[in-house]
Amino acid sequence: MSKLLITKPIDAILAEAEGQGANTLKRALGPVNLIMLGIGAIIGTGIFVLTGQAAAMHAGPAIVISFVLAGIGCAFAGLCYTEFASLIPIAGSAYTYGYATLGEIFAWIIGWDLILEYAFGAATVASGWSGYFVSLLRDLGIQLPPQWTATPGTEMVFYAGRWSALATVRPALQAAGVDPATLPHAVAHFNLVACLAIAVVTVVLVIGVRESANLNSAMVAIKLTVVFIFIGLATAFVLKHPDVAARNWHPFLPPNTGQFGAFGWSGVARGAAVIFFAYIGFDAVSTSAQEARNPQKDMPIGIIGSLLICTVLYIIVAGLLTAIVPYTSLNVADPVAVGVDAIGIHWGSVLVDAGVVAGLASVMLVMLYGQSRVLYSMSRDGLLPRWASAVHPRFRTPWITSIVVGVFAATFASVLTIGDLASLVNIGTLLAFVIVCLGVWVLRVRRPDLKRPFKTPLVPLVPILGAAISLGMMASLPRTTWIRLLVWLVIGLCIYFGYGRRHSVVQATARSGALADIVRTEP
Repeated sequence: MSKLLITKPIDAILAEAEGQGANTLKRALGPVNLIMLGIGAIIGTGIFVLTGQAAAMHAGPAIVISFVLAGIGCAFAGLCYTEFASLIPIAGSAYTYGYATLGEIFAWIIGWDLILEYAFGAATVASGWSGYFVSLLRDLGIQLPPQWTATPGTEMVFYAGRWSALATVRPALQAAGVDPATLPHAVAHFNLVACLAIAVVTVVLVIGVRESANLNSAMVAIKLTVVFIFIGLATAFVLKHPDVAARNWHPFLPPNTGQFGAFGWSGVARGAAVIFFAYIGFDAVSTSAQEARNPQKDMPIGIIGSLLICTVLYIIVAGLLTAIVPYTSLNVADPVAVGVDAIGIHWGSVLVDAGVVAGLASVMLVMLYGQSRVLYSMSRDGLLPRWASAVHPRFRTPWITSIVVGVFAATFASVLTIGDLASLVNIGTLLAFVIVCLGVWVLRVRRPDLKRPFKTPLVPLVPILGAAISLGMMASLPRTTWIRLLVWLVIGLCIYFGYGRRHSVVQATARSGALADIVRTEP
Protein backbone atom coordinates (compact mmCIF):
# COMPACT_ATOMS: atom_id res chain seq x y z
CA MET A 1 0.00 0.00 0.00
CA SER A 2 2.85 2.38 0.80
CA LYS A 3 4.16 2.08 -2.76
CA LEU A 4 0.78 3.17 -4.14
CA LEU A 5 0.83 6.27 -1.95
CA ILE A 6 4.42 7.28 -2.65
CA THR A 7 4.66 10.99 -3.48
CA LYS A 8 6.87 12.72 -5.99
CA PRO A 9 9.22 15.06 -4.09
CA ILE A 10 8.51 18.77 -4.52
CA ASP A 11 12.25 19.38 -4.91
CA ALA A 12 12.42 16.94 -7.82
CA ILE A 13 9.40 18.54 -9.48
CA LEU A 14 10.89 22.03 -9.18
CA ALA A 15 14.23 20.81 -10.56
CA GLU A 16 12.35 19.28 -13.51
CA ALA A 17 10.52 22.56 -14.08
CA GLU A 18 13.82 24.44 -14.32
CA GLY A 19 15.33 22.03 -16.81
CA GLN A 20 16.44 23.20 -20.24
CA GLY A 21 17.44 21.55 -23.48
CA ALA A 22 16.03 19.94 -26.60
CA ASN A 23 13.85 17.52 -24.64
CA THR A 24 12.11 20.22 -22.60
CA LEU A 25 9.15 22.41 -23.43
CA LYS A 26 9.75 25.97 -24.62
CA ARG A 27 8.97 28.88 -22.26
CA ALA A 28 7.21 31.33 -24.57
CA LEU A 29 3.95 32.41 -22.87
CA GLY A 30 3.33 35.70 -21.02
CA PRO A 31 0.38 36.81 -18.85
CA VAL A 32 -1.72 37.97 -21.83
CA ASN A 33 -1.19 34.61 -23.58
CA LEU A 34 -2.24 32.78 -20.40
CA ILE A 35 -5.41 34.85 -19.94
CA MET A 36 -6.25 34.29 -23.59
CA LEU A 37 -5.64 30.55 -23.18
CA GLY A 38 -8.08 30.57 -20.25
CA ILE A 39 -10.75 32.58 -22.07
CA GLY A 40 -10.12 30.50 -25.18
CA ALA A 41 -10.98 27.33 -23.28
CA ILE A 42 -13.75 28.71 -21.07
CA ILE A 43 -15.95 30.61 -23.52
CA GLY A 44 -17.11 27.98 -25.93
CA THR A 45 -19.63 25.16 -26.14
CA GLY A 46 -20.82 25.82 -22.60
CA ILE A 47 -22.20 29.24 -23.41
CA PHE A 48 -22.85 28.86 -27.14
CA VAL A 49 -24.56 25.44 -27.02
CA LEU A 50 -25.18 23.96 -23.56
CA THR A 51 -26.74 27.15 -22.11
CA GLY A 52 -29.77 26.75 -24.35
CA GLN A 53 -30.08 23.03 -23.74
CA ALA A 54 -29.78 23.37 -19.94
CA ALA A 55 -32.39 26.15 -19.91
CA ALA A 56 -34.81 24.17 -22.08
CA MET A 57 -34.49 20.89 -20.21
CA HIS A 58 -33.60 21.76 -16.61
CA ALA A 59 -33.74 25.33 -15.27
CA GLY A 60 -35.62 27.67 -17.60
CA PRO A 61 -34.66 31.36 -17.12
CA ALA A 62 -33.24 30.36 -13.71
CA ILE A 63 -30.25 29.06 -15.67
CA VAL A 64 -28.76 32.39 -14.54
CA ILE A 65 -28.76 31.04 -10.97
CA SER A 66 -27.15 27.83 -12.24
CA PHE A 67 -24.30 29.87 -13.69
CA VAL A 68 -23.83 31.67 -10.38
CA LEU A 69 -23.68 28.38 -8.46
CA ALA A 70 -21.23 26.82 -10.90
CA GLY A 71 -19.13 29.99 -10.87
CA ILE A 72 -18.87 29.98 -7.07
CA GLY A 73 -17.74 26.37 -7.07
CA CYS A 74 -15.16 27.12 -9.74
CA ALA A 75 -13.91 30.16 -7.81
CA PHE A 76 -12.99 27.98 -4.80
CA ALA A 77 -11.31 25.40 -7.03
CA GLY A 78 -9.62 28.17 -9.05
CA LEU A 79 -7.95 29.58 -5.94
CA CYS A 80 -6.57 26.12 -5.15
CA TYR A 81 -5.34 25.62 -8.70
CA THR A 82 -3.64 29.02 -8.56
CA GLU A 83 -1.64 28.13 -5.44
CA PHE A 84 -0.45 24.89 -7.01
CA ALA A 85 0.31 26.44 -10.41
CA SER A 86 2.52 29.13 -8.87
CA LEU A 87 4.18 26.68 -6.46
CA ILE A 88 4.71 23.82 -8.94
CA PRO A 89 5.15 25.47 -12.37
CA ILE A 90 5.25 22.34 -14.50
CA ALA A 91 3.11 20.71 -17.15
CA GLY A 92 0.64 18.19 -15.79
CA SER A 93 -1.84 20.35 -13.91
CA ALA A 94 -3.89 18.43 -11.33
CA TYR A 95 -2.00 15.22 -12.12
CA THR A 96 1.29 16.71 -10.89
CA TYR A 97 -0.40 18.34 -7.89
CA GLY A 98 -1.90 15.01 -6.85
CA TYR A 99 1.46 13.28 -7.27
CA ALA A 100 3.14 15.79 -4.96
CA THR A 101 0.53 15.60 -2.21
CA LEU A 102 -1.71 12.52 -2.21
CA GLY A 103 0.45 9.86 -3.82
CA GLU A 104 1.05 8.00 -7.08
CA ILE A 105 -2.24 6.07 -7.23
CA PHE A 106 -4.20 9.31 -6.84
CA ALA A 107 -1.97 10.97 -9.43
CA TRP A 108 -2.71 8.18 -11.87
CA ILE A 109 -6.45 8.37 -11.22
CA ILE A 110 -6.51 12.10 -11.78
CA GLY A 111 -4.28 11.90 -14.86
CA TRP A 112 -6.50 9.23 -16.37
CA ASP A 113 -9.53 11.23 -15.29
CA LEU A 114 -8.21 14.36 -17.04
CA ILE A 115 -8.58 12.53 -20.34
CA LEU A 116 -12.32 12.80 -19.73
CA GLU A 117 -11.92 16.54 -19.25
CA TYR A 118 -9.59 17.47 -22.08
CA ALA A 119 -9.88 14.87 -24.84
CA PHE A 120 -13.62 14.31 -24.35
CA GLY A 121 -13.98 18.07 -23.81
CA ALA A 122 -12.42 18.76 -27.20
CA ALA A 123 -14.75 16.17 -28.71
CA THR A 124 -17.75 17.87 -27.09
CA VAL A 125 -16.69 21.24 -28.46
CA ALA A 126 -16.13 19.77 -31.91
CA SER A 127 -19.68 18.42 -31.85
CA GLY A 128 -21.00 21.87 -30.94
CA TRP A 129 -18.72 23.52 -33.50
CA SER A 130 -20.12 21.39 -36.30
CA GLY A 131 -23.65 22.65 -35.56
CA TYR A 132 -22.62 26.30 -35.90
CA PHE A 133 -20.43 25.61 -38.95
CA VAL A 134 -23.31 23.90 -40.73
CA SER A 135 -25.55 26.83 -39.74
CA LEU A 136 -23.02 29.34 -41.12
CA LEU A 137 -22.77 27.51 -44.43
CA ARG A 138 -26.57 27.39 -44.61
CA ASP A 139 -26.72 31.17 -44.11
CA LEU A 140 -24.30 31.43 -47.03
CA GLY A 141 -26.54 29.23 -49.20
CA ILE A 142 -24.58 26.00 -48.81
CA GLN A 143 -26.38 22.87 -47.55
CA LEU A 144 -24.10 20.04 -46.42
CA PRO A 145 -25.42 16.48 -46.72
CA PRO A 146 -27.10 15.70 -43.36
CA GLN A 147 -25.59 12.20 -43.37
CA TRP A 148 -22.18 13.72 -42.52
CA THR A 149 -23.16 16.34 -39.96
CA ALA A 150 -24.36 14.29 -36.96
CA THR A 151 -23.55 11.16 -34.97
CA PRO A 152 -24.39 7.73 -36.44
CA GLY A 153 -28.06 6.81 -36.34
CA THR A 154 -29.32 10.37 -35.71
CA GLU A 155 -32.66 10.84 -37.48
CA MET A 156 -32.63 14.13 -39.40
CA VAL A 157 -35.61 16.03 -40.85
CA PHE A 158 -35.76 19.00 -43.20
CA TYR A 159 -37.85 21.75 -41.61
CA ALA A 160 -37.89 25.56 -41.91
CA GLY A 161 -35.15 25.48 -44.52
CA ARG A 162 -32.65 23.46 -42.48
CA TRP A 163 -31.74 19.89 -41.61
CA SER A 164 -32.14 19.28 -37.88
CA ALA A 165 -32.11 16.30 -35.54
CA LEU A 166 -35.69 15.10 -35.09
CA ALA A 167 -35.25 14.78 -31.31
CA THR A 168 -34.22 18.44 -31.15
CA VAL A 169 -36.87 19.92 -33.42
CA ARG A 170 -39.80 17.73 -32.30
CA PRO A 171 -41.21 20.29 -29.77
CA ALA A 172 -41.27 22.96 -32.50
CA LEU A 173 -43.05 20.56 -34.87
CA GLN A 174 -45.66 19.73 -32.25
CA ALA A 175 -46.25 23.42 -31.54
CA ALA A 176 -46.69 24.09 -35.27
CA GLY A 177 -48.92 21.03 -35.76
CA VAL A 178 -46.53 19.44 -38.26
CA ASP A 179 -46.38 15.67 -38.61
CA PRO A 180 -42.67 14.64 -38.80
CA ALA A 181 -43.59 11.80 -41.16
CA THR A 182 -44.52 14.37 -43.82
CA LEU A 183 -41.01 15.91 -43.84
CA PRO A 184 -37.93 14.80 -45.82
CA HIS A 185 -35.87 12.36 -43.71
CA ALA A 186 -32.24 11.27 -43.56
CA VAL A 187 -30.14 9.18 -41.18
CA ALA A 188 -26.68 10.41 -40.19
CA HIS A 189 -23.70 8.11 -40.75
CA PHE A 190 -20.79 10.06 -39.27
CA ASN A 191 -20.03 13.60 -38.05
CA LEU A 192 -17.33 14.29 -40.61
CA VAL A 193 -17.40 18.04 -39.89
CA ALA A 194 -16.38 17.55 -36.25
CA CYS A 195 -13.70 15.03 -37.22
CA LEU A 196 -12.06 17.40 -39.71
CA ALA A 197 -12.16 20.29 -37.22
CA ILE A 198 -10.08 18.37 -34.68
CA ALA A 199 -7.67 17.22 -37.40
CA VAL A 200 -6.88 20.82 -38.35
CA VAL A 201 -6.41 21.89 -34.70
CA THR A 202 -4.08 18.93 -34.09
CA VAL A 203 -1.83 20.02 -36.96
CA VAL A 204 -1.60 23.52 -35.46
CA LEU A 205 -0.62 22.09 -32.06
CA VAL A 206 2.13 19.96 -33.56
CA ILE A 207 3.66 22.98 -35.31
CA GLY A 208 4.42 24.87 -32.08
CA VAL A 209 3.22 26.43 -28.83
CA ARG A 210 3.91 30.03 -29.87
CA GLU A 211 2.01 29.61 -33.13
CA SER A 212 -0.83 27.88 -31.27
CA ALA A 213 -0.99 30.64 -28.65
CA ASN A 214 -0.99 33.41 -31.26
CA LEU A 215 -3.73 31.72 -33.28
CA ASN A 216 -5.70 31.19 -30.08
CA SER A 217 -5.37 34.88 -29.14
CA ALA A 218 -6.71 35.92 -32.54
CA MET A 219 -9.68 33.54 -32.29
CA VAL A 220 -10.41 34.67 -28.72
CA ALA A 221 -10.52 38.28 -29.91
CA ILE A 222 -13.08 37.30 -32.56
CA LYS A 223 -15.07 35.30 -30.03
CA LEU A 224 -15.23 38.13 -27.50
CA THR A 225 -16.30 40.52 -30.24
CA VAL A 226 -19.21 38.21 -31.08
CA VAL A 227 -20.21 37.94 -27.41
CA PHE A 228 -20.25 41.72 -27.02
CA ILE A 229 -22.21 42.16 -30.27
CA PHE A 230 -24.82 39.69 -29.01
CA ILE A 231 -24.98 41.48 -25.65
CA GLY A 232 -25.43 44.82 -27.42
CA LEU A 233 -28.14 43.60 -29.82
CA ALA A 234 -30.02 41.66 -27.12
CA THR A 235 -29.88 44.54 -24.62
CA ALA A 236 -31.28 46.96 -27.20
CA PHE A 237 -34.08 44.50 -28.02
CA VAL A 238 -34.99 43.97 -24.35
CA LEU A 239 -35.06 47.73 -23.69
CA LYS A 240 -37.31 48.24 -26.70
CA HIS A 241 -39.56 45.25 -25.95
CA PRO A 242 -39.69 44.82 -22.15
CA ASP A 243 -43.02 43.00 -22.49
CA VAL A 244 -41.35 40.20 -24.46
CA ALA A 245 -38.66 39.80 -21.81
CA ALA A 246 -41.25 39.79 -19.01
CA ARG A 247 -43.28 37.13 -20.81
CA ASN A 248 -40.27 34.91 -21.49
CA TRP A 249 -39.02 35.26 -17.92
CA HIS A 250 -42.35 34.18 -16.42
CA PRO A 251 -42.10 31.99 -14.52
CA PHE A 252 -38.43 32.68 -13.82
CA LEU A 253 -38.17 29.35 -11.96
CA PRO A 254 -40.50 26.88 -13.73
CA PRO A 255 -42.17 24.43 -11.31
CA ASN A 256 -40.68 20.97 -11.01
CA THR A 257 -42.38 18.36 -13.19
CA GLY A 258 -42.12 15.68 -10.49
CA GLN A 259 -38.76 14.39 -11.69
CA PHE A 260 -35.42 15.36 -10.15
CA GLY A 261 -33.58 17.80 -12.40
CA ALA A 262 -36.64 18.73 -14.45
CA PHE A 263 -37.05 22.38 -13.40
CA GLY A 264 -37.62 23.69 -9.90
CA TRP A 265 -34.61 23.99 -7.57
CA SER A 266 -33.43 20.49 -8.46
CA GLY A 267 -33.43 21.67 -12.07
CA VAL A 268 -31.25 24.62 -11.10
CA ALA A 269 -28.79 22.18 -9.46
CA ARG A 270 -28.86 19.86 -12.48
CA GLY A 271 -28.46 22.89 -14.74
CA ALA A 272 -25.40 23.98 -12.74
CA ALA A 273 -23.85 20.53 -13.19
CA VAL A 274 -24.61 20.53 -16.93
CA ILE A 275 -23.39 24.05 -17.73
CA PHE A 276 -20.42 23.50 -15.44
CA PHE A 277 -18.81 22.50 -18.73
CA ALA A 278 -18.93 26.21 -19.56
CA TYR A 279 -16.32 26.90 -16.87
CA ILE A 280 -13.89 24.19 -17.83
CA GLY A 281 -10.78 25.85 -19.13
CA PHE A 282 -9.26 27.92 -16.34
CA ASP A 283 -7.54 24.76 -15.11
CA ALA A 284 -6.17 24.21 -18.62
CA VAL A 285 -4.06 27.31 -18.01
CA SER A 286 -2.20 25.39 -15.30
CA THR A 287 -1.08 22.77 -17.87
CA SER A 288 0.98 25.50 -19.57
CA ALA A 289 3.00 26.35 -16.44
CA GLN A 290 6.15 24.78 -17.85
CA GLU A 291 5.83 26.97 -20.96
CA ALA A 292 5.18 30.25 -19.06
CA ARG A 293 8.03 32.75 -18.99
CA ASN A 294 7.41 33.75 -15.34
CA PRO A 295 5.00 31.13 -13.93
CA GLN A 296 5.15 32.28 -10.28
CA LYS A 297 3.81 35.69 -11.27
CA ASP A 298 1.84 35.00 -14.43
CA MET A 299 -0.07 31.82 -13.56
CA PRO A 300 -2.30 33.48 -10.90
CA ILE A 301 -3.06 36.28 -13.37
CA GLY A 302 -3.98 33.79 -16.11
CA ILE A 303 -6.20 31.55 -13.98
CA ILE A 304 -8.07 34.09 -11.85
CA GLY A 305 -8.28 36.73 -14.59
CA SER A 306 -9.82 34.44 -17.18
CA LEU A 307 -12.27 32.96 -14.65
CA LEU A 308 -13.56 36.36 -13.49
CA ILE A 309 -13.98 37.76 -17.00
CA CYS A 310 -15.89 34.73 -18.25
CA THR A 311 -18.19 34.42 -15.22
CA VAL A 312 -19.52 37.96 -15.71
CA LEU A 313 -20.06 37.41 -19.44
CA TYR A 314 -21.85 34.10 -18.85
CA ILE A 315 -24.41 35.54 -16.46
CA ILE A 316 -25.19 38.43 -18.82
CA VAL A 317 -25.52 36.25 -21.93
CA ALA A 318 -27.69 33.62 -20.18
CA GLY A 319 -30.06 36.28 -18.85
CA LEU A 320 -30.42 38.02 -22.21
CA LEU A 321 -30.81 34.80 -24.19
CA THR A 322 -33.73 33.57 -22.07
CA ALA A 323 -35.26 37.06 -22.19
CA ILE A 324 -35.45 37.28 -25.99
CA VAL A 325 -36.33 33.61 -26.71
CA PRO A 326 -38.73 31.32 -24.79
CA TYR A 327 -36.54 28.82 -22.96
CA THR A 328 -38.58 25.95 -24.43
CA SER A 329 -37.20 26.85 -27.88
CA LEU A 330 -33.52 26.78 -26.94
CA ASN A 331 -32.81 23.04 -27.15
CA VAL A 332 -31.00 23.47 -30.48
CA ALA A 333 -27.42 23.18 -31.72
CA ASP A 334 -27.01 26.95 -32.11
CA PRO A 335 -29.11 28.75 -29.43
CA VAL A 336 -27.22 32.06 -29.63
CA ALA A 337 -27.84 32.21 -33.38
CA VAL A 338 -31.51 31.44 -32.70
CA GLY A 339 -31.54 34.34 -30.26
CA VAL A 340 -30.18 36.74 -32.86
CA ASP A 341 -32.72 35.43 -35.40
CA ALA A 342 -35.49 36.22 -32.89
CA ILE A 343 -34.28 39.83 -32.79
CA GLY A 344 -34.74 39.91 -36.58
CA ILE A 345 -31.24 40.93 -37.63
CA HIS A 346 -30.02 38.55 -40.34
CA TRP A 347 -26.50 39.96 -40.56
CA GLY A 348 -26.21 39.48 -36.82
CA SER A 349 -27.01 35.78 -37.18
CA VAL A 350 -24.34 35.33 -39.87
CA LEU A 351 -21.81 37.24 -37.77
CA VAL A 352 -22.59 35.19 -34.65
CA ASP A 353 -22.22 31.92 -36.54
CA ALA A 354 -18.89 33.03 -38.01
CA GLY A 355 -17.60 34.24 -34.66
CA VAL A 356 -18.71 31.12 -32.81
CA VAL A 357 -17.02 28.92 -35.42
CA ALA A 358 -13.75 30.75 -34.74
CA GLY A 359 -14.39 30.84 -30.99
CA LEU A 360 -15.12 27.15 -30.57
CA ALA A 361 -12.02 26.34 -32.60
CA SER A 362 -9.97 28.08 -29.90
CA VAL A 363 -11.59 25.88 -27.24
CA MET A 364 -10.66 22.74 -29.14
CA LEU A 365 -7.11 24.03 -29.42
CA VAL A 366 -6.71 24.66 -25.69
CA MET A 367 -8.37 21.39 -24.67
CA LEU A 368 -6.15 19.29 -26.94
CA TYR A 369 -3.15 21.35 -25.84
CA GLY A 370 -3.89 20.60 -22.17
CA GLN A 371 -4.40 16.88 -22.77
CA SER A 372 -1.10 16.41 -24.58
CA ARG A 373 0.77 18.18 -21.75
CA VAL A 374 -0.80 15.95 -19.08
CA LEU A 375 0.15 12.78 -20.96
CA TYR A 376 3.63 14.25 -21.52
CA SER A 377 4.08 14.60 -17.76
CA MET A 378 2.74 11.11 -17.04
CA SER A 379 5.16 9.64 -19.57
CA ARG A 380 8.12 11.53 -18.08
CA ASP A 381 7.22 9.90 -14.75
CA GLY A 382 7.22 6.47 -16.37
CA LEU A 383 3.49 5.84 -15.91
CA LEU A 384 2.94 5.84 -19.68
CA PRO A 385 5.21 4.61 -22.50
CA ARG A 386 8.20 6.75 -23.43
CA TRP A 387 6.80 7.78 -26.82
CA ALA A 388 4.17 9.90 -25.06
CA SER A 389 6.88 12.34 -23.91
CA ALA A 390 8.79 12.46 -27.20
CA VAL A 391 9.47 16.09 -28.16
CA HIS A 392 9.74 17.08 -31.81
CA PRO A 393 13.34 18.17 -32.51
CA ARG A 394 12.26 21.23 -34.50
CA PHE A 395 8.92 22.32 -33.03
CA ARG A 396 9.73 21.39 -29.39
CA THR A 397 6.19 20.05 -28.86
CA PRO A 398 5.00 16.58 -27.71
CA TRP A 399 4.01 15.79 -31.27
CA ILE A 400 3.22 12.07 -31.04
CA THR A 401 0.97 12.62 -28.04
CA SER A 402 -0.78 15.50 -29.81
CA ILE A 403 -1.54 13.29 -32.82
CA VAL A 404 -2.77 10.36 -30.70
CA VAL A 405 -5.02 12.61 -28.62
CA GLY A 406 -6.31 14.25 -31.81
CA VAL A 407 -7.28 10.90 -33.34
CA PHE A 408 -8.94 9.84 -30.09
CA ALA A 409 -10.96 13.08 -29.78
CA ALA A 410 -11.93 13.11 -33.47
CA THR A 411 -13.29 9.57 -33.21
CA PHE A 412 -15.48 10.28 -30.19
CA ALA A 413 -16.67 13.63 -31.59
CA SER A 414 -17.89 11.78 -34.66
CA VAL A 415 -19.84 8.99 -32.94
CA LEU A 416 -21.09 10.27 -29.54
CA THR A 417 -23.80 12.87 -28.90
CA ILE A 418 -22.88 16.19 -27.32
CA GLY A 419 -25.01 15.43 -24.25
CA ASP A 420 -23.20 12.16 -23.49
CA LEU A 421 -19.81 13.76 -24.06
CA ALA A 422 -20.56 16.80 -21.89
CA SER A 423 -21.73 14.68 -18.94
CA LEU A 424 -18.53 12.62 -19.02
CA VAL A 425 -16.42 15.77 -19.21
CA ASN A 426 -18.25 17.36 -16.29
CA ILE A 427 -17.92 14.44 -13.91
CA GLY A 428 -14.27 13.96 -14.83
CA THR A 429 -13.47 17.62 -14.23
CA LEU A 430 -15.37 17.76 -10.95
CA LEU A 431 -13.43 14.76 -9.66
CA ALA A 432 -10.19 16.55 -10.58
CA PHE A 433 -11.37 19.64 -8.69
CA VAL A 434 -12.07 17.58 -5.57
CA ILE A 435 -8.57 16.11 -5.58
CA VAL A 436 -6.86 19.47 -6.20
CA CYS A 437 -8.79 21.17 -3.40
CA LEU A 438 -7.94 18.44 -0.93
CA GLY A 439 -4.34 18.46 -2.18
CA VAL A 440 -3.87 22.12 -1.22
CA TRP A 441 -5.00 21.37 2.31
CA VAL A 442 -2.79 18.29 2.59
CA LEU A 443 0.33 20.11 1.35
CA ARG A 444 -0.26 23.02 3.74
CA VAL A 445 -0.16 20.51 6.61
CA ARG A 446 2.80 18.48 5.32
CA ARG A 447 5.01 21.23 3.94
CA PRO A 448 4.17 24.55 5.58
CA ASP A 449 7.78 25.63 4.93
CA LEU A 450 7.39 25.83 1.13
CA LYS A 451 7.57 29.26 -0.45
CA ARG A 452 4.18 29.91 -2.02
CA PRO A 453 4.08 32.84 -4.51
CA PHE A 454 0.26 32.71 -4.23
CA LYS A 455 -1.61 31.47 -1.16
CA THR A 456 -5.19 30.24 -1.23
CA PRO A 457 -7.03 32.29 1.42
CA LEU A 458 -8.89 30.78 4.38
CA VAL A 459 -7.38 27.30 4.26
CA PRO A 460 -8.90 24.78 5.01
CA LEU A 461 -12.31 26.48 4.53
CA VAL A 462 -11.86 27.34 0.83
CA PRO A 463 -10.54 23.85 -0.16
CA ILE A 464 -13.33 22.16 1.80
CA LEU A 465 -16.00 24.33 0.14
CA GLY A 466 -14.46 23.74 -3.28
CA ALA A 467 -14.45 19.97 -2.77
CA ALA A 468 -17.96 19.92 -1.25
CA ILE A 469 -19.56 21.96 -4.05
CA SER A 470 -17.84 19.84 -6.69
CA LEU A 471 -19.08 16.63 -5.00
CA GLY A 472 -22.58 18.12 -4.81
CA MET A 473 -22.63 18.83 -8.54
CA MET A 474 -21.30 15.33 -9.23
CA ALA A 475 -24.17 13.91 -7.17
CA SER A 476 -26.72 15.73 -9.36
CA LEU A 477 -25.47 14.09 -12.56
CA PRO A 478 -27.36 11.06 -13.97
CA ARG A 479 -26.58 7.55 -12.75
CA THR A 480 -25.47 6.49 -16.24
CA THR A 481 -22.72 9.11 -16.11
CA TRP A 482 -21.46 7.67 -12.82
CA ILE A 483 -21.44 4.17 -14.29
CA ARG A 484 -19.40 5.37 -17.27
CA LEU A 485 -16.95 7.12 -14.91
CA LEU A 486 -16.47 3.94 -12.87
CA VAL A 487 -15.92 1.85 -16.01
CA TRP A 488 -13.40 4.42 -17.26
CA LEU A 489 -11.52 4.40 -13.94
CA VAL A 490 -11.42 0.57 -13.86
CA ILE A 491 -9.84 0.58 -17.34
CA GLY A 492 -7.30 3.14 -16.13
CA LEU A 493 -6.41 1.12 -13.04
CA CYS A 494 -5.82 -1.95 -15.19
CA ILE A 495 -3.32 0.05 -17.25
CA TYR A 496 -1.65 1.41 -14.12
CA PHE A 497 -1.15 -1.99 -12.47
CA GLY A 498 -0.23 -3.58 -15.79
CA TYR A 499 2.30 -0.95 -16.90
CA GLY A 500 2.56 2.27 -14.88
CA ARG A 501 3.39 0.80 -11.48
CA ARG A 502 6.19 -1.37 -12.90
CA HIS A 503 7.76 1.53 -14.84
CA SER A 504 7.28 4.33 -12.29
CA VAL A 505 10.40 6.54 -12.16
CA VAL A 506 9.59 7.68 -8.62
CA GLN A 507 9.25 4.12 -7.33
CA ALA A 508 12.41 3.00 -9.12
CA THR A 509 14.37 5.93 -7.70
CA ALA A 510 13.02 5.29 -4.21
CA ARG A 511 14.05 1.62 -4.44
CA SER A 512 17.56 2.65 -5.44
CA GLY A 513 17.79 4.88 -2.38
CA ALA A 514 18.92 7.95 -4.36
CA LEU A 515 16.02 9.99 -3.00
CA ALA A 516 15.50 8.12 0.22
CA ASP A 517 15.95 11.25 2.24
CA ILE A 518 13.20 13.24 0.56
CA VAL A 519 10.70 10.70 -0.81
CA ARG A 520 7.89 10.22 1.68
CA THR A 521 5.24 7.51 1.69
CA GLU A 522 1.98 7.23 3.50
CA PRO A 523 1.58 4.41 6.04
